[in-house]
Amino acid sequence: MTDVYTATGRTTATRYRDRMHYDRAAAHAVLDEAFDCAVAFVVDGEPRVLPTLHARVGDTLYLHGSTGARVALAGRGDGVRVCVSVTLIDGLVYARSQFDHSANYRSVVAHGVARPVTDPAEKERAMHALVEKVGAGRAADSRPPTKQEMAQTSVLALPLVEVSVRTRSGGVLDEPEDHALPHWAGVLPLKVVAGPPETERGVAAAPPAYLPGRPGSHWTDPVVLEGRHVRLEPLTPGHAGELFEALDDAEVWRHIPITQPTGVEGVAAMIADVLRGQWQGDRAAWAQVDPVTGAVIGMTTYHDIDADRRSAAIGHTMVGRKWWRTGVNTEAKLLLLERAFETLGAERVFWYTDVRNERSQNAIARLGASRDGLIRRQRLRPDGTWRDTVLFAMMADEWPAAARRLRERLAAG
Repeated sequence: MTDVYTATGRTTATRYRDRMHYDRAAAHAVLDEAFDCAVAFVVDGEPRVLPTLHARVGDTLYLHGSTGARVALAGRGDGVRVCVSVTLIDGLVYARSQFDHSANYRSVVAHGVARPVTDPAEKERAMHALVEKVGAGRAADSRPPTKQEMAQTSVLALPLVEVSVRTRSGGVLDEPEDHALPHWAGVLPLKVVAGPPETERGVAAAPPAYLPGRPGSHWTDPVVLEGRHVRLEPLTPGHAGELFEALDDAEVWRHIPITQPTGVEGVAAMIADVLRGQWQGDRAAWAQVDPVTGAVIGMTTYHDIDADRRSAAIGHTMVGRKWWRTGVNTEAKLLLLERAFETLGAERVFWYTDVRNERSQNAIARLGASRDGLIRRQRLRPDGTWRDTVLFAMMADEWPAAARRLRERLAAG
């Protein structure tokens, strides 16, 4: 196998030949990244173009469809002659002249005869590859197709032999005589951005880590933190029912800057909002769980995460009143602070709390944090009044002494 595909009459450029090449690795990269695929074929002398799903396995491109689709019907027997086009748009190019407007792109065009996949083992491998394309790990995290579903599914295999790659990158190619024109010229980059995911109603699991577009910061990794009084486990929609029961107390919500939910659906909506922030890299959320009974007793989060500056806030913390004045809150904060300073290398951890919430201010101060100031009219309360917010913070060099005191307090309790 060579590093390049061989040019043919169908894959040789007639203009802009400098944009055409046949590099095998570049073609594979475009096919693997792109989701936008169109397959063209002829039926009864008439051209057809259909969007389809695709996945590459080695030098074979698999095309997904229904057994009743035109291309599948045309492909029975010896196969169907097709032209497949896959394109990634990287930017819009604005020139001073309308004629020289363009786009930056990477595209692959493949010609050949697509044969129907009839071997059960090959069809299973192709279906596995198609599912894995939307997220590495999805095949193991979903039900495989039944025999009936496989029979209703068509898979065509196109050998990657006649393949060309066409690209355009760079800036504006205005004519020299247009350079003095007053019009703006430049490139507007475009990119596909995933998420945040929208969890289907009734699904208890959190969006999985393998979904494309998940932020790479370890601050949002879904880890379990184990303690003697409390276990922190990644917050999921499945916690909504128990969390509503644990927190269904107006006193718990008195200083929380959102309206108290009136039912499980309201808690589920709150969790969905928190998980959206987690997906975007701004938050990491945990359910607080009784390690003996397994009951959900509250929640807590990192928020305002700044991975570059190695800082985050601890907040949106609520615990059922039954567990107030126990070791739960202290140990939960210890677990979060240990992870922040000792695992993630934080330089600063901070807290926001309502100036009216003296109980919270005292609890934060007992952790070893210092009061750094007051942010006036920082946000609106649910009742429409302005909240002045007290800012507390702890620095990395203050953590060892604070950690020692917290561990001694828990041991004594």
